Amino acid sequence: MRYSPQADREHGDPPVYKDHFYRSGDDRLTLYARIYESDGPPLLLMHGLTRNSADFEGLAAHLAGTYRLIVPDQRGRGRSDYDPDPANYIPATYVIDMMALLDSLHVDQVGLIGTSMGGLMAMLMAAAEPERFATLILNDIGPVVEQDGLDRIQSYVGSLPPFDSWQAAANHCRRIHGETMVGYDDQDWLGFAQRTCREQPDGSVLFAYDPAIAQGLSGNQQTAVPPDLWPMWDRLSAIPTLVIHGALSDIIAPATLAEMQDRHSGPISAVEIVDRGHAPMLDEPAAISAIDSFLQKRER
Repeated sequence: MRYSPQADREHGDPPVYKDHFYRSGDDRLTLYARIYESDGPPLLLMHGLTRNSADFEGLAAHLAGTYRLIVPDQRGRGRSDYDPDPANYIPATYVIDMMALLDSLHVDQVGLIGTSMGGLMAMLMAAAEPERFATLILNDIGPVVEQDGLDRIQSYVGSLPPFDSWQAAANHCRRIHGETMVGYDDQDWLGFAQRTCREQPDGSVLFAYDPAIAQGLSGNQQTAVPPDLWPMWDRLSAIPTLVIHGALSDIIAPATLAEMQDRHSGPISAVEIVDRGHAPMLDEPAAISAIDSFLQKRER
């Protein structure tokens, strides 16, 4: 067991997690997850397209000890193997990997928290086996993904030359995400870079993902976003759901959020995070409060 690399400013020392390695759903790769052990209910936290398990460090600092947190690196990210076949970088493949992860940990029922791509995965998983997933928290994603947002993401995902320092990496992160993370200061951007990048043996810094994941966003974008997700959404109506969305988001539109609520017959709530676009980090006070309230109601 070890400490996570980023200390949360408000919570002091970060919680301890253990490394968990397991075989992918197709048994071709070795994948990785952080496990924050607890006797509490399990939660599976799934990151977005270019992120990794470190993306949830702020939320994990708050939830650890109360819940058993399972926080994977999807294939091609972080400490998980890169896939030699980029065609496998699609949500359907990741979902199979997540089922393999839960089976490797002997977890029968779990709550789902998914950011962006991770939220698409959460919806696919819950629609396939609704009895296995007790709760659903979606972070800035829904059954309709706005084209403007996809175009923006496509503009920065892919192969980049290495940065010569952590500060250079932080400056790049500020340039591409500054309008979506209003109020971040220099230390925040350095922490953002340290969660999304890795240092090479020569001291240079690279993003911690396989550049080939960008192929799912080019040409036929159905590989990145499954088409016509409303029928899938309708199969989730019995699962208690919380939708968190950034006030500045270009991925989920207000009309989509309203229709999600109209078509969901079970408990559903939504919270808007000010000064955030796509996607909130889930360490914002409004996000923490909403997540706490939602999960506590489900446990009663």
